[in-house]
Amino acid sequence: MALHIVRFEAEKNIHWGLIEFNQVRPLNVPCTTTRALLEMGRKSIRKAADEAGAPLALDTIKLLSPVTTPAKVLCQGANYRQHMIDSGMNPDAKAFNMFFTKSTASITGPSGNIIKPRHVTLLDYEIELTLVLGKRTHSPVKVTESNLHEYVAGICIGNDVSARDVQIPQMQFHKGKSYRTFCPLGPVLCLLEPDEMHYLNELQLTLTVNAGVRQQDSTANLVFKPAESLTEYSQIQDFEPGDVMMTGTPAGCALGLPSPTAVRLSALLPEAKKWELFLKSQRSRKQYLKAGDKVESTIISRDGKINLGRQSHVITGEE
Repeated sequence: MALHIVRFEAEKNIHWGLIEFNQVRPLNVPCTTTRALLEMGRKSIRKAADEAGAPLALDTIKLLSPVTTPAKVLCQGANYRQHMIDSGMNPDAKAFNMFFTKSTASITGPSGNIIKPRHVTLLDYEIELTLVLGKRTHSPVKVTESNLHEYVAGICIGNDVSARDVQIPQMQFHKGKSYRTFCPLGPVLCLLEPDEMHYLNELQLTLTVNAGVRQQDSTANLVFKPAESLTEYSQIQDFEPGDVMMTGTPAGCALGLPSPTAVRLSALLPEAKKWELFLKSQRSRKQYLKAGDKVESTIISRDGKINLGRQSHVITGEE
C-alpha cells in the first residue's frame, strides 16, 4: 500500500511524517534529505511508518517541499496529446522527448508565495506529475514497465512556473524556468509499491487560478510514458535517489502560440521586430499570472487511493 509522506516544520524543527486524515504522524528516521530517506529502502520506511508517533493536526505544522537538495530537476516538454496539438505538433508522429532542466534554487514548498521578478511580465503556470527517482545510475539503462519500480520511488505535484518573456525571446528554457520559487513541489511524496506503478497512468491533474479551472487532464494522455522517458533521459543523464523528473503539462497554459501562417510570416521579419510583436500579442492575454492571483493544484487517482495533496500559492511581486 502506498505511503503518503510529508516533510514538515513543527516547533522550529524539521521532520518527516505520515499524513493520514488531515493529521501527520512523525516518523522516527535519521534522514535530513530526500536522498537519504529513499536510500533507507521501502521496507525500512514502512517499518518507520508502522511505528509512527502520535498524530499532529495539520494546522499546527508547516508543510515543506518533500524534495530536498541535493536533487536534479529534470523536465519534459510538450508531453500531453492536446498540449502537443495546441503547440502545432503531431503526437502520433513525435519520435523523441524535449528535455530541459530547472535549477535546484527554484525548488520551493507546496504553499506560500511564488515571486514574480520585476522584469517578468509573462508569468505562466504548468501543473506536472513529478516522478521522484529512487535508483542511482552510471550508464544508460533500459526502463520497462516490469522494472519501473526500481527507478521510480514515488510521485508528487510539481508546478513548472515559467517566465515566457525570458524563455522564448531569449531562447533560455533553463533561465526562464529557474527563478527562485519557480518549482513548487509537494506537499505529499507518495511512495508507491511495485504493484502500484499502474497509477502513473491513472492520475487526474487539475490547476486553478482564482478558483477557475485552467488545466485539467489525465496522465493516461501522456505521449511518452515514464519508462520510455527515463530510458531516453538516461542516455544523457545519471540519476540519483531524490532526483525528480517533471513529466510535462496539460493544455491550458497562459501561453498563446501563433498560427503556423503567422510563424512563417514572422520568420521574414528582423529579429527585434519579430519578438516585439510576440511580446505585444502575449501581453494582451489575460491568462498570465499577476500579483495577488491564487494558484492551486491537485493530483488524485481515479479511485481516490492516491492523493498528492493540494498546492496553494499566491503570486507576489519581487521586493
